[in-house]
Formats: sequence, structure tokens, C-alpha cells
Amino acid sequence: MSEHVKISSQNGVLEIIFARPEKKNALTNAMYRAAKDALESAQTDKSIRVVLFGAEGGAFTAGNDLGDFSNASKPDGEKPQAGAFINAIARAEKPIIVAVPGISVGVGTTMLLHSDLVYVSDNAKLSAPFVNLALVPEAGSSLLMPARIGYTRAFSLFALGESITGQEAVALGIANKVLPQDEVLPAARAAAQTLAKKPSGSLVATKKLMRDAETILARMQAESTVFAERLKSDEAREAFSAFAERRQPDFSKFNS
Repeated sequence: MSEHVKISSQNGVLEIIFARPEKKNALTNAMYRAAKDALESAQTDKSIRVVLFGAEGGAFTAGNDLGDFSNASKPDGEKPQAGAFINAIARAEKPIIVAVPGISVGVGTTMLLHSDLVYVSDNAKLSAPFVNLALVPEAGSSLLMPARIGYTRAFSLFALGESITGQEAVALGIANKVLPQDEVLPAARAAAQTLAKKPSGSLVATKKLMRDAETILARMQAESTVFAERLKSDEAREAFSAFAERRQPDFSKFNS
């Protein structure tokens, strides 16, 4: 468990709330593990019919805590849990609802592509700047994002590090509704309660029919292989060093 992830259940809804607002809910290895365990447990708990992700403060998540992520990626470090969390989301059969109160970076954006209902704030900014860190997209997003928003917009999101506003997220089909920040979580909770009253077997079957799980998981495996290779690259070392040293990275000395 992690003190920075609050887990509770009521009336058939499991809530997983990121609770590290002082760090914009940047995700640590412990947070990933806690969220993964809760999500996986929900799949076999007959009392749980819907899973809701939310966050405390004005951000959904700033993405990976890069210091913690770097340590977990070392040979002698604790096994990284980010991939296991992403796999749990991709394999989840019960409906997933997400409330995004503000910025959402990296996995905070790509996980939305696996969610069934998404509510975002009117000041939200979604981004997936993997290339900025000399990495590649994950969570099946190299497949799912172009399919959702088109190739050119997806490429600018990944390669240029551009962000998407809450209004754009709705227009592009990433989110269902944009709301004032303090209304996002209540709207998600109301939707969760509505779904919890529906026939659960029908919801699960509908979700399975709408998603080609085998294709998505195959792409995720391919991404994971390249991602691991990129983590060991000179470019990635430069990107992480530059971040730690609060300077702009210089990739000009590296060849592709």
C-alpha cells in the first residue's frame, strides 16, 4: 500500500484516488503498486461493479516521479511497477471512470485511452511528452492515440510534446465532458453510481466486444521492449541528467 493512494469502496464503486497533491500527484513505484493491486482485486470482487480514478488537488498526475522512476529502473532497484499498472488497466474488464481535475502527464493521459468514461476540468492539460525524455509512447498509446485523434495530432502530442486542453479532449473523443474543476469528481461519481446500477454482466460483455484486447496487449508488449531499450540509451541518460540538473538537454551529440 501507499499513503499517497487512497482506496475506498461504496455502493459497488471502488475509488482509487491519487493523494500526493504537493507533488502534483507524481507517481512513485509504491503508488503504482497500490493502484495496481486495488484494480486487480476489483476484478474478482463481486461487490465491485465500477472502478473510479480521481485525484486530490488541482492535478490528476504530473506523470512519473522521475527520481523514483530512475531508481526503480536500476539493476539493483525495486522492480518497476508502472508496466504492471498499465497492464492491469488494459486487462480490466469492469468499467473504469476517470476524473481529471487538471494537468495530466504521461500515463495520466495514456490511461484515459483504456477508460470507459472520462470527465475533465476546463483548465485541464493532457500531455504525453515521452520523446522529450528520449523514450517512446506506452500503454498501447502508439496504436490507440492515432486511432482516437488521428495520426498527425497524435504525432504532435508525442513528438512535439504539445498538450491538449479539456475542451479539445472532449472534441477529439478522449473525454466525455468538460466541467469546472470542482464539478469533475462529483460528475464522475454520479456516473459511477449510474453504471453500478446497470446489469454488470452486460457491461462487462459490452466492454469486451468494443475492445480488441489481444491487439492492444500485443502493441503494449512491443512498446515495452522498445521503452526498455530506450531507457538504456545515451539520449535517455542525457534527458534524465538534464532534468535533475534543471537544464535543457543536448541531444545534438548523439546519432540515431
